Amino acid sequence: MTDHQSGLTAIVPAAGIGSRMGASCPKQYLSLAGKCILEHTLERLLSHPAIARVIVPLAPHDAWFETLAVAADPRVLRVQGGSERAYSVLNGLHVAQGEWVLVHDAARPCLTHGDLDRLIATAMACDGAILGSRVRDTMKRSDGAGNILATVDREQLWHALTPQMFPRLALKRALEEGLALGADITDEASAMERAGFTVRMVEGRADNIKVTRPEDLSLAGLFLQQQCARQPARPDSPAEEQA
Repeated sequence: MTDHQSGLTAIVPAAGIGSRMGASCPKQYLSLAGKCILEHTLERLLSHPAIARVIVPLAPHDAWFETLAVAADPRVLRVQGGSERAYSVLNGLHVAQGEWVLVHDAARPCLTHGDLDRLIATAMACDGAILGSRVRDTMKRSDGAGNILATVDREQLWHALTPQMFPRLALKRALEEGLALGADITDEASAMERAGFTVRMVEGRADNIKVTRPEDLSLAGLFLQQQCARQPARPDSPAEEQA
């Protein structure tokens, strides 16, 4: 399943500036293990046999993307991004093809094929699914001054990760309706939940981190190094999944 008609489409919104990194360029273009973060992210998706096309919504005046080697890949399509993530994803959906789409953060370069395999299999058996990691730390709820109000039961709590995979038309409608009503859409799953769909959680690997702060960059580099050391030729090999 590798042609544009039968394969899956992935949307990678990359129009953000990543202000928390305090860098001179958007965080997705920061150097990581010899390439920029976005290059690693796109290559992880494009190397999976089920994904035929990747749509990248970019800021209107993005001056970095066209300098990347992956930008010349015929499977990669650039579209204009929006002022918020939901608008960028919606712009990607306008040109996407096929029944299903995956949405993945530009700054998650450590995604493995094993996680993708599990996500795809689960999503196609229900209304859609997302990767997530179980909350392991004690959770506290505080007031505006930082005073603890309560300890929260973490038993059924998850950190939402990406990719998130849904039927293309259903996600498009959910985003359009949510945006029209001014809903707070924090991720694609929140739009689908609001529209009445049941979204399944798929437990993913803990090294599928999002580079948000400066210290995340070195951690992502370490994870990439470990993944390559386990199985350099095939990042989706069984050896990788045993770690």
